[in-house]
Amino acid sequence: MRTRAAALCAAAAVLAGSVTGLAAQAAPAAPAARLAWKKCGTDDYPTLQCASLKVPLDHANPSGRQITLALSRVPHTAPASQGPLLVNPGGPGGSGLDLAGFVASALPRNVSAQYDVIGFDPRGVGASSPALDCSPGHFKTVRPDTVPATAALERTNLARAQSFAAACDRKYADVLPYVDTVSAARDMDLVRAALGAPEISYFGYSYGTYLGAVYARLYPERVRRLVLDSIVDPTGVWYEDNLGQDYAFDDRHRALMAWIARYDSAYHLGRDPQKVEAQWYAMRTALAKKPADGAVGASELEDTFIPGGYYNGYWPYLAEAFAAYVHDGKTGPLVEAYENLGAVDGPGDNGYSVYSAVQCRDTSWPADWQQWHSDAWAVYAKAPFMAWNNVWYNAPCAFWPTAKRKPVDVANAELPPALLFQATDDAATPYPGGVTVHRLLAGSSLVVEQGGGNHGITLAGNACLDGYLAAYLTDGRVPRGPGVADAVCAKSPDPKPVAPAKAVSTASPGATLHALLGFR
Repeated sequence: MRTRAAALCAAAAVLAGSVTGLAAQAAPAAPAARLAWKKCGTDDYPTLQCASLKVPLDHANPSGRQITLALSRVPHTAPASQGPLLVNPGGPGGSGLDLAGFVASALPRNVSAQYDVIGFDPRGVGASSPALDCSPGHFKTVRPDTVPATAALERTNLARAQSFAAACDRKYADVLPYVDTVSAARDMDLVRAALGAPEISYFGYSYGTYLGAVYARLYPERVRRLVLDSIVDPTGVWYEDNLGQDYAFDDRHRALMAWIARYDSAYHLGRDPQKVEAQWYAMRTALAKKPADGAVGASELEDTFIPGGYYNGYWPYLAEAFAAYVHDGKTGPLVEAYENLGAVDGPGDNGYSVYSAVQCRDTSWPADWQQWHSDAWAVYAKAPFMAWNNVWYNAPCAFWPTAKRKPVDVANAELPPALLFQATDDAATPYPGGVTVHRLLAGSSLVVEQGGGNHGITLAGNACLDGYLAAYLTDGRVPRGPGVADAVCAKSPDPKPVAPAKAVSTASPGATLHALLGFR
């Protein structure tokens, strides 16, 4: 999901691939199960219902070992239903159970009333069973500095990555060969069958866009409507995409520095973005030597600020913590920001385990560590903010124990018109990925948020974007324009400084959405 635009476009010409003949495109079908829905409503989503579904661990052996998927539903209330709308928050490794409640409540009532909005935890995730947790506490503080200034430090980080892959192999050797995007897509079709629906509609964010495109490639005749928001470039999964992401996150981090400079009256860190950025890196250097409260070192600081690249609603909170440390040496706000945004808890350990399992299995990664090393230093020279942090996040794939699939060629001329949403300055899934998928999905329509930098842009408060979404889900209408983009919306406004106590409010739809989408 990551190289600058030119490099991404070059990668697009080189990296196309496919699952071998999309073997078993219609995998052996298991008998359709009946779902027993039970009330599981929450204060936020009182009409939510839950069920579980048994699916084969190995879709090529449907009568073999079974695993369990956790499902959620907000039932339609209109007299006539448009069928199920499956939703996915991305990751890989994100739980979709609460997302069903959010989508049903955030869509216009007359639109959501027409659908059974279905959430699910993909195989390995959350309430599904087995749920992966390879190495609990893998992200406990304080971790080694991500930037390997010495060979010894690089070896230390490399050993951590190798240890994580080995732990996954020890605990889940029988499961890991079946945790991948194609298997998850086939699970979705068994969900469709269990719902008794000849077709599904699908709405995916981030990695969920790749999952949706793979499902559509496997089962084009079973797709009614397809919405992809913040789109993975399928021609770069996953190594090239991660390199591209490094550059985009560096740009987004500098946008945060420029925003802080714009509000010097609030933060007093200077009016020159470059000088503000220099103070941030000076803070990083200081924390590498003396972690804040023994908990937030250089690596944890990166983890704290990376969420700001996903969602600018966090910027005031991050800026307050930054300023408090620089001006007064206060560590409390920084530690609080880390605990709220950067720290990895039990569900986070699960999410990272599934993230690794899927990405490492989906496709080949460089077998020679020297390539990782050389590429990382080349990126770091131009885009230092997340370059090495991202390397270590993905480095277990250099040692992953399973055989690798080939990337799926998602090109598709058999679908009804799909609706795509992409922000031009998205860091997690850079803009060229949206353009690529628009080209690959014949008849699709691309709606662009011009100048927008958030990741996950529909149902986050932008009325222009949400209007196109509502129209499409109502009757399949898509905009048609003469250029690359079929429609362009103005970006949602950047935040303004607010009191620290209000900085991580979940009152806005954008904050609620991004809490559900998570990071990475």
